[in-house]
Amino acid sequence: MRPDSDPTPVPALQAETPTEPPTGGISRRTILRGGAALGAAALGGAALGIGSQTSPALRPRVEVPHIHGAGGSGPVRDIQPGGFDPTAFATRFDTGVVSTLPDGRTLRQYHMVAVDREIEIAPGVWFPAWTYNGGVPGPTIRCTEGDRIRVRFQNAGSHPHTIHFHGFHPANMDGVFEVVDPGQTFVYEFDAEPFGLHLYHCHTTPLRRHIHKGLYGAFIIDPPGGRPPAREFVMVMNGFDTDFDGSNEFYAVNTVAFHYMRHPLHAKVGEKVRLFVVNTLEFDLINSLHMHANFFDVYRTGTRLEPDEFTDTIMFCQGERHILELEFRHPGRIMFHAHQSEFAELGWMGFFDVSEG
Repeated sequence: MRPDSDPTPVPALQAETPTEPPTGGISRRTILRGGAALGAAALGGAALGIGSQTSPALRPRVEVPHIHGAGGSGPVRDIQPGGFDPTAFATRFDTGVVSTLPDGRTLRQYHMVAVDREIEIAPGVWFPAWTYNGGVPGPTIRCTEGDRIRVRFQNAGSHPHTIHFHGFHPANMDGVFEVVDPGQTFVYEFDAEPFGLHLYHCHTTPLRRHIHKGLYGAFIIDPPGGRPPAREFVMVMNGFDTDFDGSNEFYAVNTVAFHYMRHPLHAKVGEKVRLFVVNTLEFDLINSLHMHANFFDVYRTGTRLEPDEFTDTIMFCQGERHILELEFRHPGRIMFHAHQSEFAELGWMGFFDVSEG
């Protein structure tokens, strides 16, 4: 199906294109040199509601109390009320509108809209993002291997965009040649395969700009028989270059720097925890995840039902993703973070709050 004009307006998602601040603003080196008083401003959340945003790209920073164990820096407050909630995002899966095809297979239909909007990535720090459905990351799409997937994509943004899904699909559904201009639509349709943890992202050039600006999300295809029951969380590792010099100033899981330090993820001793971890970080060659006080099974790309390794630290190239499974042995507050110390100190750090089973 070729892109065509779309008569359907999307006033709830349409937003004025934010102006990117000039380069030469605050850098990550400045944040690190400034210590707690300046670095504190990196901590907090993102406001990804659908309403318009008129906040400046950078707001004043404030000093914060310690939170990293007995010392270190932490957020003095959360982002503005009513914004994007990374805790809710971590457990939210979009299974689409479900119906049955004549051949008995499941059809899942999704509606995706590209829209420009400002997001608050830390208290008082705003970023002019390009989004799918108004959020960064975009919705976590979930289905079962063999399902028919139909995604109606509207471009309500200011630049041409596409959606490239990882996995098997016809060449004309690849999100490379079928560029969708502002005001147009395109329908992606393909069978969901292979099972595993995948991702989707814009594939319009320049790629690093379209990905860094926020056009990405997780794409989960479950095996036909499903996976064993578990407490599941989606973790999309990302970063933000707020002064547009090709180097990230803030790092996070699910957009909000240090959110899971103020709002730990909850688990119980002895229950299976499953993490869907996707690396969408731009401008850095690798990312990583280290789990304190525990080891986890690694299912590389999630395409096998037997684990590939057992470890407590794993590296990710951009676009690499793995399913991690573990069971906490002891109660308490358990830290996780990138094992690049600079990433951790600039926002990629959090806790699991583990209670007795």
